[in-house]
Amino acid sequence: MNLLDYLPGVPDFPKPGILFRDISPLLADPAAFKEAIAKLDELAQSFDYTHILGIESRGFIFGSALAHHAHKGLALARKPNKLPLVTHR
Repeated sequence: MNLLDYLPGVPDFPKPGILFRDISPLLADPAAFKEAIAKLDELAQSFDYTHILGIESRGFIFGSALAHHAHKGLALARKPNKLPLVTHR
């Protein structure tokens, strides 16, 4: 399965020279999403880690799925002042 087939590119968005990749088709296809998480897990195997850091907002999607798949904890990174509770910097 070629995962790039599920990540269509939109050239020059949001500005010239940038190729925006739309993740919606990947997320909409269960087999493709499962394969993407399996590939990320393969890459992560070479590291000794206890948690996945999911960076806002796509990282929340992929980070939570990878953490679940790998039986690891998940920590979320957000922009400053987005949460009312105590946070770490």
